[in-house]
Amino acid sequence: MKIVKRNGSEVTFDVSKIVSAIERANITVPPEQRLTHQQILDAGDAVEAEALACGHTVTVEEVQDMVEDQIMAKGAFSVARNYITYRYVQGLKRQNNTTDDKILSLIECNNEEVKQENSNKNPTVNSVQRDYMAGEVSKDLTMRMLLPEDVVEAHNEGIIHFHDSDYYAQHMHNCDLVNLEDMLQNGTVISGTLIEKPHSFSTACNIATQIIAQVASSQYGGQSISLTHLAPFVEVSRQKIRREVLRELATLGVEASEEKVSEVVEVRLLDEIRRGVQTIQYQ
Repeated sequence: MKIVKRNGSEVTFDVSKIVSAIERANITVPPEQRLTHQQILDAGDAVEAEALACGHTVTVEEVQDMVEDQIMAKGAFSVARNYITYRYVQGLKRQNNTTDDKILSLIECNNEEVKQENSNKNPTVNSVQRDYMAGEVSKDLTMRMLLPEDVVEAHNEGIIHFHDSDYYAQHMHNCDLVNLEDMLQNGTVISGTLIEKPHSFSTACNIATQIIAQVASSQYGGQSISLTHLAPFVEVSRQKIRREVLRELATLGVEASEEKVSEVVEVRLLDEIRRGVQTIQYQ
């Protein structure tokens, strides 16, 4: 009789391994709760007979279920509980170890799967490698503990692709569309400090870059903003500059036509727009 191992290979059924597993669980309980040696042998024989009667090649998991049933059928519930716990812990160890090869391949820069999933990252850079290594741990937690079993199964079979599982454990935002309109028009809070509505286009650009930096520090993926949310501050700056020009002319005692005033205002306004856009580009 054969048995199917977890890797899919078939090996000869060995009842002595069942007896050994039950004995290991048996010695972990007080003597008065233990199975006798003969009861353990009987349980092994019963499992072998049940596996033979199945009519198909049984798997390791099926055999372990049979072992649990046989132990409980003999009333050794403490032994059964410890056997189930040992089985669970060993299962976790096997799953945990699936990340080892991936992490080692990251260090050697030859993990093609990770390199292809995010083309925006250079896997030869140390900071990126650290990020990827942490991501592999998150993937392991995500697939083992956080996602529903049917989602994991569909992902593994290629029916769907669960993206960004490397950050799912942290419940981060991903690829945000930043609501600049609300933050600029109504004010916002950055690092515990209230930032009021800006009074010029250049200040609005500067605040926008600070908002983007703050969002980047607490989310994963890219960001999008709408430049139209900066547009209203062009007129704010225009009126501010106009007041400044008129004040300067009054101080100098110079009179100028409305057309000339508007010309000076627009020149200064364009200069401020250039500086504001440059701030965004540099930041």
